[in-house]
Amino acid sequence: MAGFKPFTPRPAGPRPGNQPARGRRPEKENPHRINDEITADSVRIVGDNVEPNLVLPLSKALQMADEMELDLVEISPNAQPPVCRIVDYQKFLYQQKKKQKEIKAKQTKIVIKEIRFGPQTDEHDFNFKLRHAENFIKEGAKVKAYVFFRGRSIVFKEQGEILLLRFATALEDIAKVEVMPQLEGKKMNMILAPKPKKN
Repeated sequence: MAGFKPFTPRPAGPRPGNQPARGRRPEKENPHRINDEITADSVRIVGDNVEPNLVLPLSKALQMADEMELDLVEISPNAQPPVCRIVDYQKFLYQQKKKQKEIKAKQTKIVIKEIRFGPQTDEHDFNFKLRHAENFIKEGAKVKAYVFFRGRSIVFKEQGEILLLRFATALEDIAKVEVMPQLEGKKMNMILAPKPKKN
């Protein structure tokens, strides 16, 4: 197209004179069609300081972006006509990556930390493990607390259940019991999950 050279995102800083904002092609291919890569005859324009539902011939849209010293970025190629945003492309890519990181951060993996007791755990050991569990839960992890019965200590299973319930009660302000104490082989397991934070 007359007046427009092959284009890549505008380099930072002011452009010299009134030359069109066209630079060298990057080594890495852009995820969007930009400027002269756009092939549609006409496009719908969106962006700051652009009137709603504005449809222009591609040449006019490119001219508008150039006058604003911004890029024409095709964001919905399958729309009729394709939708293009007038924006600083490097800034646009940065914002897209930032959004993806935020989404990924929200999709946090569930971490389960284990706390082991014996059926006759003393008070000092109980409080020590309670503090660890508090930290785990405040970090957003679940806690699997279990009592391990070695040899004939299985006769103390009721004592183990009382210990786990006492542990859950001590954490009730920040955690809820997801799985009540239940005996599986030589272990009595209980799972605690963080309570939702109040807004």
